[in-house]
Amino acid sequence: MFPAMSLFDHVNLVYGAISEFCTATSCPDMTGPGQRTYLWFDEKGKKTKVAAPQYIDYVMTFIQKTISDETIFPTKYELPQLIQLIIFHPANEFPVSFESIVRKIVRLLYHVVAHLYAAHFKEVLLLGLHSHLNLTFAHLMALHHRFTLIDPKETDILEDLEMALGLNQEAVEAANNNEERDRSEDSRSQSTEDTCGDNKS
Repeated sequence: MFPAMSLFDHVNLVYGAISEFCTATSCPDMTGPGQRTYLWFDEKGKKTKVAAPQYIDYVMTFIQKTISDETIFPTKYELPQLIQLIIFHPANEFPVSFESIVRKIVRLLYHVVAHLYAAHFKEVLLLGLHSHLNLTFAHLMALHHRFTLIDPKETDILEDLEMALGLNQEAVEAANNNEERDRSEDSRSQSTEDTCGDNKS
C-alpha cells in the first residue's frame, strides 16, 4: 500500500505529464466519466465551478499542505497505519478531524484520476503511462475498499474499469479471505510444529 505522500506523488506525476493538454479551453469544467462534474468547495464550504486545471491545482495545493503538516500526518506512519490507529487506537497526537481529512484527500485524488480517464486517456496512452495510471487507480481503490473512504455514489462512474482490472469489492474480499486462510494455515502449521517439539522432549 502506498504511503499518503507516494499516492499523491503518483497521481501528480501522471497529471504533470499531460498537464499541457489540460487547459481552461480544453477542460472548462472539472469532469469525470459520463460528464460527471466536480465542484470545488472552499474553506468556507462555498462550492464553485472551476476549470479542470484550476480544480486540480486546488487539489494538489490542499493535499501538499495537509500531508506536510506534522500535526495531521506524522511522517513515521504510512497512511493505512494512520487510518487503523485513528479508528482502532485513537491517540492524542491525531486531530479529531483526521478521518474526515483522509476521506477528503482520497476523494479528491479520485476526482483527478477520474478526470484523467475521462478527458486525457488518449494522451496517457500516447505517453505510455496507462499502466502507471491503472496501478495508481488500483492502489487508490484498494485503500478505499479496505476502509470505505469514498461514497459509492462517487465511485460508480468507474465501476466498469474496476471490474476490468479485477478491483471490484468481490475481488478485494476474495483476496482478504485468501490472506486470512493463509494466516490460519500458518497458525495450524506452527501449532503442529510446537506439538511435535513437545513430544520429542
